[in-house]
Amino acid sequence: MPEISRFFGIIITMYYNDHPPPHFHVRYNQQKAIITIETLEILEGKLSSRAFKLVSECAILHQNELMQNWELARDNQTLNAVSPLE
Repeated sequence: MPEISRFFGIIITMYYNDHPPPHFHVRYNQQKAIITIETLEILEGKLSSRAFKLVSECAILHQNELMQNWELARDNQTLNAVSPLE
């Protein structure tokens, strides 16, 4: 599962050839979640409100890049890094 971004201890990853809807995986300490790219809905798992706010902010800024990575992952191609929050 390639890591595409890391910031403030939050790790954003995507699986190759993963199931729809387009989404990304988040790990933060012991917390894990799967979040849709389009709506930023948590499909599975749980994040603290602080972590979810940071992840949402990053996803809003980089939504197009996340969708491009989703398409690359579906085609088993190399994913691009997404700039972290600073």
